[in-house]
Amino acid sequence: MTIQEVGVVGCGIMGAGIAQICAAHGYRVRVTEEDPEQLEKGLSRIRRRLSRDVERRRLSRERLDRILSRLHGASSMEEFTNSDLVIEAVIEDLPVKKDLFEKLGQICKADSILASNTSSLSLSEMAASSGRPEQVIGIHFFNPPTVLPLVEVISSESTSQETIDSAMSFCDSIDRLTVRVKDSPGFIVNRLLVPFIFDSIQMLDGGIATAEDIDQACKVGLNHALGPLATADLVGLDTMIHISEAMFEEYGEPRFKAPTMLRRLVSLGHLGRKSGRGFFEYN
Repeated sequence: MTIQEVGVVGCGIMGAGIAQICAAHGYRVRVTEEDPEQLEKGLSRIRRRLSRDVERRRLSRERLDRILSRLHGASSMEEFTNSDLVIEAVIEDLPVKKDLFEKLGQICKADSILASNTSSLSLSEMAASSGRPEQVIGIHFFNPPTVLPLVEVISSESTSQETIDSAMSFCDSIDRLTVRVKDSPGFIVNRLLVPFIFDSIQMLDGGIATAEDIDQACKVGLNHALGPLATADLVGLDTMIHISEAMFEEYGEPRFKAPTMLRRLVSLGHLGRKSGRGFFEYN
């Protein structure tokens, strides 16, 4: 199918980034957030990011105006009735996502593709909730989506080939680098990354090395752009726990179980960059 209008559910860090990418590549975009204040905060984040690009001469004022003209805040998902593709980017909580897909299945037009930005949860369960499982697919962007080009395209046993082809064409049109993966908790990247981060946390908790030295060793010794502990802070320590719970439940392997130190930080409200403190402190 031809995709012309994209709906985005959630205007946090991920949703706002996805909405910006789609609008920048010529799509009409409607983005919604349950809390009107959070919606305006997300839209303001997009405007600031684009304005900085103008100041740095990466973007013309005319193109900024065209991008913003294609981007609309929606008061509710009821405004997605004409969207050809809807991407959800809400909290990594399966009951919340299943409820969301059930509503989208009722609201959206019959041929709309429904996509999840989940990083670890069961796409099959969301698909079943939608009432149109053949049109449900995973399109997992990475944080921050405006910078990292990778997208994991996830299909369930029910996803139709037409839906897969449309999703892949869409990702090509927004200049994403895609990898295909079947529905399994953690997919490719997080299945490899989570145990790596957890080993780093346990190393820190055991006093083997400081957070700074662990990350420096990985950046220089492994040629990583960002160390594992800074990566956890970027993802969000609470999100790391949500991801680990889904993977541990599925695989039952100790390497996917969230370390005690991670849980302690989350219980104290230290969630990483978004709270200003995690394994590191942020201004």
